[in-house]
Amino acid sequence: MFIPFEKMPDYARVWVYQTDKNLSDAEFIYVQETLEAQVNQWAAHGVPLVGSVKIFHNRFIVVAVDEVQNQASGCSIDASTRWLKELGAEMNLNFFDRSIAFIHEDAIQSVEMLKIKAMVAEGIIHPETLIFNNLVANIGDFKNTWQVSAAQSWMKRYFQNTTV
Repeated sequence: MFIPFEKMPDYARVWVYQTDKNLSDAEFIYVQETLEAQVNQWAAHGVPLVGSVKIFHNRFIVVAVDEVQNQASGCSIDASTRWLKELGAEMNLNFFDRSIAFIHEDAIQSVEMLKIKAMVAEGIIHPETLIFNNLVANIGDFKNTWQVSAAQSWMKRYFQNTTV
């Protein structure tokens, strides 16, 4: 059963998927409507799940489930992954981009993990740069630690010789 993301409890479990480019307005609408329909039919062992989906910054798809209502099973989690794989194939999009997303010059950029050190050296990524932590576990963490400064994240090791 789909409910609006804003009505999901902070303890609701989340999965954050990152696209390899910003969605156009038409893509945004299509993805949101398609995934809302999927979440509305989402079930674990035949029992409906209470869930939500919302797109942030035209680039991040967040799927949530209230596991107090009913626990997501391995099969139901696999189903949600399959939705995004099928949608990505249909739309020629990659919803499983594993690059590091950050804000630079008021735009979301992404960089491969192996290039981070060079971007820090160039000053493109600095301690105050906002990065996206797509490994948050629940909506409360999403609200509080999804966007954090690089110095407050796992990237802090790159700034040990700088003043934060």
